[in-house]
Amino acid sequence: MTQDLDLSNFWMPFTANRQYKAAPRLLVSAKGMYYTSHDGRRILDGTGGLWCVNAGHCRDEIVAAIQQAAATLDFAPTFQMGHPLVFEAATKLAQITPAGMDRIFFTNSGSEAVDTALKIALAYHRARGEGQRNRFIGRERGYHGVGFGGISVGGIATNRKAFSGALLPAVDHLQHTHNLEHNAFSRGQPAWGAHLADELERLVTLHYASTIAAVIVEPMAGSTGVLIPPQGYLERLRAICDKHGLVLIFDEVISGFGRLGSAFAAQKFGVMPDIMTLAKAVNNASVPMGAVAVRRAIHDTVVDAGPANAIEFFHGYTYSGHALAAAAACATLDLYKREGTFERAAAMSPAFEDAAHSLKGTRHVIDVRNLGLVAGVELAPREGKPGTRAYEAFIKCYEKGVLVRVTGDILAISPPLIVDAAQIARIFGTVGEVLGTVE
Repeated sequence: MTQDLDLSNFWMPFTANRQYKAAPRLLVSAKGMYYTSHDGRRILDGTGGLWCVNAGHCRDEIVAAIQQAAATLDFAPTFQMGHPLVFEAATKLAQITPAGMDRIFFTNSGSEAVDTALKIALAYHRARGEGQRNRFIGRERGYHGVGFGGISVGGIATNRKAFSGALLPAVDHLQHTHNLEHNAFSRGQPAWGAHLADELERLVTLHYASTIAAVIVEPMAGSTGVLIPPQGYLERLRAICDKHGLVLIFDEVISGFGRLGSAFAAQKFGVMPDIMTLAKAVNNASVPMGAVAVRRAIHDTVVDAGPANAIEFFHGYTYSGHALAAAAACATLDLYKREGTFERAAAMSPAFEDAAHSLKGTRHVIDVRNLGLVAGVELAPREGKPGTRAYEAFIKCYEKGVLVRVTGDILAISPPLIVDAAQIARIFGTVGEVLGTVE
């Protein structure tokens, strides 16, 4: 198949294009827990696609919903118009978001959801007469997509470097919570580090609360290599935001829809944000879709600020709430409820945790961290060649029929939530076997 395929025209995202195209890895079909590669091998999906296929691949109910929608209503605008599926999807989503966070704005990706959330925070403060609140606080190593807003509040240096001259100017960052000296090989939330949230007080003093619109963090940082929040950390952030009137945004694009054993990380940690950004597993990644869930009080403040015949929020996308994406979301949310997907993830978490931590003592492993059905396995970097050891392990795992994700010198593992005990054992067993062969 690769001999007849022209690889030159597609500029691949977040990829070493020359390296990949010299030895391509193509996935040609998928079902359940497995991909099929171009050379006919079954590849056990240890990454849930890209943190997003929580219900497993090509589920019949979702496929049928998309097919029906495509044959019934290919497109309908949601500017000054609407269609039934988008309202149904919003209602179903609002049924599982934290209480009171039931106003849903649809986007097409997590990146768009983040930029939308930042705009909502600005619009909220302006509507309440505090338009001078235009500063955002992100966090080092945070990933909030690739829009200019998202990379401005994000804290992954490589994502920011090439675009630093065009980023939002009124942004500052908290320090990240990763500390191998205190928290290596923690099971679940590490005990050390709640005090790191207190840096927000320093930033408030530096910039004045009256200029800060919002704080945005991933409750569990995923793309940077699985950073689990210390016990009490998110609670402190919430308290400081309440004290100073700051909007707290949780980026739940990765942590949402059962990944941690609850519908959302907000419920897992018992900390209620003001806004949540969502995407990926909202419809099992079958059609591009993102969303922003907003506290009703924030929504009402913006919507009720002007006359009833005026547009309240000048923002949106042509494909906001696209019919096919909405149909897939309805089918996916129904499936999660019917099969108890989130509860199943919680039940499988102890076995997943034990399997992950069985790698302690394995060659090159300097940390294992986990929560729910997500784990990060951090490797000691090669001298002068950061990232190459983990990349080699990623390739060798794929050659052995297991897909994991590599980010720097960290292997991230986040399988579909339908994973069973034998598949968990195979994923981590393959990682351990491979690391024994990597120099």
